[in-house]
Amino acid sequence: MSKRTGTKVQKNRTDDEFIMLPTVDFCFKELMRNEKVRKGIIAALLGVRPEEIKETRLLPTILRKEYEDDKYGILDVRVEMHDGTQIDFEMQVAEFDFWKKRIVFYLSKMVTDQIHKGDDYDKIQKCIHVSILDFVHFPEDNRCYRKITFCDTKTGEIYTDVMEIHVLELGKLPPEDQNEEGIIRWMRFLNAKSRKELKEMAKQDEYFGEAYEELDRLSADEKKRLEYETRLKYKRDKYAQLHYATRIGREEGAKQINELNKRLIERGRIDDLKRTVEDSDYQEQLLKEMKIIARYD
Repeated sequence: MSKRTGTKVQKNRTDDEFIMLPTVDFCFKELMRNEKVRKGIIAALLGVRPEEIKETRLLPTILRKEYEDDKYGILDVRVEMHDGTQIDFEMQVAEFDFWKKRIVFYLSKMVTDQIHKGDDYDKIQKCIHVSILDFVHFPEDNRCYRKITFCDTKTGEIYTDVMEIHVLELGKLPPEDQNEEGIIRWMRFLNAKSRKELKEMAKQDEYFGEAYEELDRLSADEKKRLEYETRLKYKRDKYAQLHYATRIGREEGAKQINELNKRLIERGRIDDLKRTVEDSDYQEQLLKEMKIIARYD
């Protein structure tokens, strides 16, 4: 009952159930501000007990530029361990062109960011990049987690571990197994789609419990919720624009190929028509030769 109006205030059930989801990068960044949560995730990633992770601290996420025309590197979450090891976490929900090259660029910048002119190379500490992906990056298999490093291609012997890449593909998580542990459990937590799922996982140990409580605190903060929903809307709008552009691109491509086929038939170039079906490079060559690409661009 409202004291001011005397009317009954109905509680919004949807608001009660609302909770921020970690796959939204804004939420993930806020979640990683909690040191206990960071320890839990990093311990699972490195295959050690959380108690063995002594200290972690957040570093600036903008990597410095050595020259004016250098490209900036802007990371999602950058953590430094007690031994100097740095870990970059990137949450990415939509497929990104040149993702492999992007993470190699960021990882390289993390290494070079550690030394200045005149410094010895022994100052360089290990750098780890972690891609948390809500799309399938490696379609050729069903492995949801992999660790990549520099190694001999014949023997598999590690050349150096100064640079390391971990790829977590949330979309390839297998059916839940009660005996699963480590990074797979954290992947399942990060991939949760409802308060009910998160709350159930929070019962597993104190680190998941802390992560759930942190999400609950963030979700109750009106300012944080507004930032979260703004970011979520931006992501959805961007995805819709990309989907539209892709559809239009496909339609234009189909128009170009239909025009090419029509001209080849009119000119009796049936052999060329058959070849374009199996040879995309030759098809593109003919599109340029007949100036069809320029016409539709």
